[in-house]
Amino acid sequence: MNNTIWSSTSSQVAEDPVAQLLENGNLVVREKDTTDSESYIWESFNLPSDTLLPEMKVGWDFRTGVNRFLTSWKNASDPSLGEYTYGIDNLMLPQLVVAKGSKKLFRTGPWNGVQFSGTPDSGNKRIVKPIYVYDTNGFYYMYEATESSILTRVKLSETGLAQRLVLNEGSTEWAVMYTLLNDRCDNYRECGANGICRTSKSPSCECLQGFVPKSQNEWDVLNWESGCIRQTPLDCQKGEGFLKVRNVKLPDLLEFWANTKMSVQECEAECLRNCSCVAYASSDIRNGGSGCLMWFGDLIDMREFLEADVEQDIHIRMPFSELESLGGTGKKDKRVILISVISAVSVLPLLALLCWCILLKKRGRNVSTSTGSRSIKEDWELPLFDFKTIATATNNFSHTNKLGEGGFGPVYKANLTREEFIAVKRLSKDSGQGIEEFKNEVTMIANLQHWNLVKLLGCCIEREERMLIYEYMPNKSLDCFIFDQNRKVFLNWQKRLNIIMGIARGLLYLHQDSRLKIIHRDLKSSNILLDDELNPKISDFGIARIFGRNQTEAKTKRVIGTYGYMSPEYAIDGKFSEKSDVFSFGVLLLEIVSGRKNRGFHHPDHHHTLLGHAWLLWNENKGLELIDPCLGYSYVEFEVLRCIQVGLLCVQALPKDRPVMSSVVVMLSNEGVTLPQPKEPGFFTGRSSLDDTIIDKGRGSQTGSSITISTVEAR
Repeated sequence: MNNTIWSSTSSQVAEDPVAQLLENGNLVVREKDTTDSESYIWESFNLPSDTLLPEMKVGWDFRTGVNRFLTSWKNASDPSLGEYTYGIDNLMLPQLVVAKGSKKLFRTGPWNGVQFSGTPDSGNKRIVKPIYVYDTNGFYYMYEATESSILTRVKLSETGLAQRLVLNEGSTEWAVMYTLLNDRCDNYRECGANGICRTSKSPSCECLQGFVPKSQNEWDVLNWESGCIRQTPLDCQKGEGFLKVRNVKLPDLLEFWANTKMSVQECEAECLRNCSCVAYASSDIRNGGSGCLMWFGDLIDMREFLEADVEQDIHIRMPFSELESLGGTGKKDKRVILISVISAVSVLPLLALLCWCILLKKRGRNVSTSTGSRSIKEDWELPLFDFKTIATATNNFSHTNKLGEGGFGPVYKANLTREEFIAVKRLSKDSGQGIEEFKNEVTMIANLQHWNLVKLLGCCIEREERMLIYEYMPNKSLDCFIFDQNRKVFLNWQKRLNIIMGIARGLLYLHQDSRLKIIHRDLKSSNILLDDELNPKISDFGIARIFGRNQTEAKTKRVIGTYGYMSPEYAIDGKFSEKSDVFSFGVLLLEIVSGRKNRGFHHPDHHHTLLGHAWLLWNENKGLELIDPCLGYSYVEFEVLRCIQVGLLCVQALPKDRPVMSSVVVMLSNEGVTLPQPKEPGFFTGRSSLDDTIIDKGRGSQTGSSITISTVEAR
């Protein structure tokens, strides 16, 4: 009959293939004359269903762009894809997450060198050895069986329970060893922000010390969702220390900074220096602790354990007044650590020394700042605004004038005259950026003039103040429209097409037509500003790089950008070029067409990203199903299909396959040009439940709704 019963998605061609079921349960297809696991053409372990066996991996394979995770069955008799997933959700410090669609239900806490911080051993080490690997080929979690007489597996049930099952020698039934989501403290965010869950107490939720319920009425009826707020606001100027909380599951990695090379002492000092840091912990608890994790913002999803083998501690920033009150109870609380203990005898000499240091530092700042001001004025002849004018125009930087906040600092609307508005980007003292980053952005944009680039009007440098003055964009950024269910209706198809073309022309200018050849490195919806007629303007050049005319690629140890928009070669190897910007443009184009975010995208029939979903629809000749439903049928069909095809060409996995921006502009504007068929996208399959994550080397700053992480280690 010659009927095909089954086929794989592998693109490799075998000359003499054989199928073999290995002892560990892995079904592999390989060449007959080789048994090397690296040469397998296909293997079932790369496509887990609802069960994780020993030596099976969950996590990313960078070579194939595949994220391996468990998926539940629909029900006990239907093995098709269910609602629940179980896999790794973070590219920096891994943690296993059980999710329903894009909603987290449970997380193990980050790997701390020994175990996941939120998962007690529960006898696990007796029968399995957990293994976590991060190398150039990918990162993954797996385990090996240590007892040959006991069979074990992990299963994700159709109701979302992840259980370790064991089959003892001589037994015929699998027994449950432990279950994730075992008690209410396992529920994600059970106690809200800055709360901690303790199963040993009733009620189980409490605010962390130094915090009080945000809504006491809700807490009185055991509704902890609103979480907790600080009893006394932090104030760097008045002195602060840390409260040590032992045996905890670390907070979720939402807004954080990581450095695995630091000592614990260096981590403490770094957190104390950064007024935005609210807590720190060791990233590796082995050998007394090493590495550094710092949190910025609310502490989410913490619980305390009684088990002695959960040795993870966290140090929470507290005002001295709070620490003193805790220390003044008469009880010796080992959890309280004061950064400075100053005896009465040493107060006066120390204060004198401190005043002298401040005076010297202030003098140094004034010299440095005036030098920077002179340099900017001489190099670019950029208009300099005085601080008093800007302060008056922003109503003394009033909160009502605040437009948003980025890694650089807050942005304010300012009224220079009755009819003239400007946008003021003010460097935050806590941003971690200095005069060099400030000058980098000025260097980039002061030399650029294009209709689709935001216009720099001037700057302000007075003593410690550094501000950039831009033209005011009344419609804020593209993400405020395209992802907002109410506002996206204002973007009909023609406006969306105009925005796509404008971004393409602006990017072409950066790559080819300007005096400088510039790689943006962070092209995304929130960095596309819209003027009063919804024309797009590319903004935020703080991390852009200038290339030589004949330079094609650069490499960095500090990967900076936004996951979901970053190209595979940049996210994995730190390589960036025109083609990495082209990848970001392709993601942006597909988001504009669909009205959906690439990160956090969820579809009931598969677990691909938006790129993977678009790729599937394209190959099934269903491209029009990608279009934003709010557009109805008010679009030009061939224009939509052409945009989707160009978007898929831009997000192809290999940089050499992607077009340059000059070709992109031609393809979008000339319907007579024949387009090639796109190849497989980069990062097209697999989805992390941690959405909108930025890797940004500013320390813990937040841009809109994006979340920032940093790392300062070599790849």
